[in-house]
Amino acid sequence: MKNKMLHAMESNQVVEMIYLSNSGQISQRRINVLKVNEGFMVAYCFLRKTQRAFSYNNILSFVPVIQKEKMVI
Repeated sequence: MKNKMLHAMESNQVVEMIYLSNSGQISQRRINVLKVNEGFMVAYCFLRKTQRAFSYNNILSFVPVIQKEKMVI
């Protein structure tokens, strides 16, 4: 998982994750990873519109957002 986070940070790729808060709530968020540390990462959260820290242990899913190009006919 940490390798995926580092790759997303280095390529400046937006990621969608499902996160379990410490209070037990599950949320789906789009983030941009800014820093990867031991045990947690710092990312810009598009849902909250601010930088947030996310614990590795609470990340349930971590998938890069792939945007398809529109075809013009």
